[in-house]
Amino acid sequence: MGSVVTVAAFVSERLVEWRDTRLADLHFWHRDVAWLALVTALAMVALLWLARTLFRNRQRQTRVALPALLTGLDSSRMAWLRHTPLLLILAGIPCFILALADPYTSLSQKRMAFPGRRICLMIDASTSMVRWFDAPTLRQTTGRPSGTSDAAFFTTVAAAERFIRLRMEGKYRDLMALVEFGDQAYVVTPFTNDYDNILLSLSLIGDFGEFLRFPDQGTIISRAIEEGTRLFKNFNYLDASGNILLLFSDGEDAGVISQGTSVKQVVDGAIKAKIPVYFVRINHDKSMGQIIPDTVWKTAVEQTGGRFYAAASESTILQAIRDVDRASTGRIDVKQYVTQRPWFGPFALAAATFWTLGLTLMLSVPFFRTFP
Repeated sequence: MGSVVTVAAFVSERLVEWRDTRLADLHFWHRDVAWLALVTALAMVALLWLARTLFRNRQRQTRVALPALLTGLDSSRMAWLRHTPLLLILAGIPCFILALADPYTSLSQKRMAFPGRRICLMIDASTSMVRWFDAPTLRQTTGRPSGTSDAAFFTTVAAAERFIRLRMEGKYRDLMALVEFGDQAYVVTPFTNDYDNILLSLSLIGDFGEFLRFPDQGTIISRAIEEGTRLFKNFNYLDASGNILLLFSDGEDAGVISQGTSVKQVVDGAIKAKIPVYFVRINHDKSMGQIIPDTVWKTAVEQTGGRFYAAASESTILQAIRDVDRASTGRIDVKQYVTQRPWFGPFALAAATFWTLGLTLMLSVPFFRTFP
């Protein structure tokens, strides 16, 4: 079954290339070889025709004349169809010659569409994230050594890595960005479809020394959401489908607790931009309602179209990751620019198709082997 899917995908890619092929835009690496093959083929045909003509003239002396007994019978109107295999084989020759010339485009642009989302990952790196939060499964599946700190910050980094790898295993081609925040928000990696780049950025900010050197000690979530929304706006993604802000934090927002900022104001930018916020509040053994802001956070986040998770244990984090992964996807349109891209595939496939059909008809259907 897997080989059938592979062949179908290969044929589909070649058909897309054939649709986008313009002979005027093609250059040829082996033009001389193609011309030589064409001249050789024509010379062989001419020699065969000449030899057949000479051989036929020599045999005329030994022929016996017979009366035209069959001239009164009408020939079939469909008799010309017996030449179909020959026509198919002849049609494949120009395609083969073009493939032999090894065509390529000097600069090509290709539009491709993939299922996926535009996801901005936001990691809280404030001082309050040093609280203990044990997550052995996350640490094991992401390859982190057992001696790694059990601080909540490193749990969030492991959770983000788990989420990225889960997306990598699926059919998705997401555009992801990474924001680290405390009192201020910092874009670590702007939107990219390079999963390895995002994983590298996570490993860098997840280094224990880097975490200790992070300059901000407080937590102002509104700055993170503003920065994430600004990223979507700068990349002109606000009108696209499938946008998500995935936020990992302990929820202890200094602006909300000490500066009188309402939670509604914190998420107001995301509401206006129509970007759902998935908030994973990480605090060990603190289930829903055991932290005072939980209820207001839940109400505000759900107004964005997202969901609030009070993660008191690792199981809630894993559930949040699965929920976000299963959420409805959008479509990612990608422009690919390629220099010196080979284009022999569509012509080779066309030649093989014509020849296969011609030989199949000739060998399997008696009609194409009979005289009309």
